[in-house]
Amino acid sequence: MEAHAQAHKAPNYMFIWFILLILTIAEVGVAFGLHMNKKLLIVALLVLAVWKALLVAMYYMHLKWEPKKLWLICAAPIPLIIILLTAVLTEGF
Repeated sequence: MEAHAQAHKAPNYMFIWFILLILTIAEVGVAFGLHMNKKLLIVALLVLAVWKALLVAMYYMHLKWEPKKLWLICAAPIPLIIILLTAVLTEGF
């Protein structure tokens, strides 16, 4: 039991919040400020959203300090998400 309860340094939640704020401002800037190809815009917004989701999962949901098996369980739906996004993005072709 003690092996699982390893002490880790508490993350700087304000710094993570600041990074999330910067990413949100970047998302709004990309969505409304830049005039680019619609597919490129979607990909850019998806990359920013995934980055934010990973930060939230790692630090606020404390997955960074969980065993690797739990990471695998959380990452299992990712191929399905990629298939869905590919189908949606290529629908107009």
